[in-house]
Amino acid sequence: MSDMSLTLDSEVGEIAARLPGAAGLFRRHGISFCCGGGLSLAEAADARNLAPETLLAELQALAAAARAEAPDETAALIAHILERYHETHRRELADLIPLAEKVEAVHGDHEEAPHGLMILLDDIRDGMEDHMQKEEQILFPMMRMGAPMVAQPIAVMRAEHDSHAEQLARLEHITRGFTPPEGACRSWHALYAGVRKFAEDLVAHMHLENEVLFPRFERPAAA
Repeated sequence: MSDMSLTLDSEVGEIAARLPGAAGLFRRHGISFCCGGGLSLAEAADARNLAPETLLAELQALAAAARAEAPDETAALIAHILERYHETHRRELADLIPLAEKVEAVHGDHEEAPHGLMILLDDIRDGMEDHMQKEEQILFPMMRMGAPMVAQPIAVMRAEHDSHAEQLARLEHITRGFTPPEGACRSWHALYAGVRKFAEDLVAHMHLENEVLFPRFERPAAA
């Protein structure tokens, strides 16, 4: 989500799932973007007695900062995505899935146990592995070669990003905003910290592709 598409009518849940840093900003302001994710930015700001225009400006600054961090050269940007995000996602999910299984097994009778978290993380891993392989084996090589026919592969990647965003909302819900209950064990704390970091990385990853990399090939004049 770019600052150009951010308006006071934008839904907070959509912003949190697509703009790096937005989730943390909303948490600091006490804005719910899970169960209350359908509220517009203006409605959420009013509910917290915040100035809507000030909140919008903070979000636009986050979007500008995210773009500024991206390498200018496309090959360097792709290399950054592969190293910083693809490999990191694989490594972290491999650790988080068994940890989620352990926490659910040990604390399954707790009223705030994250039931279904391990299954959701496993589904995310399967979907993301398929997605990342398509980028690594098809889309990114085409981009490196300057191939002109990339619009359809990009459209597929954007649609899959939408699915990933929906899964992030479910992660937020299952973990109650990545907040372990009072008295939770170290494994539970480690799990939620890890899942939160993964979610924030995935938002940044998708934003980098949707708002920086893909537009370079969707608008020939900007390539």
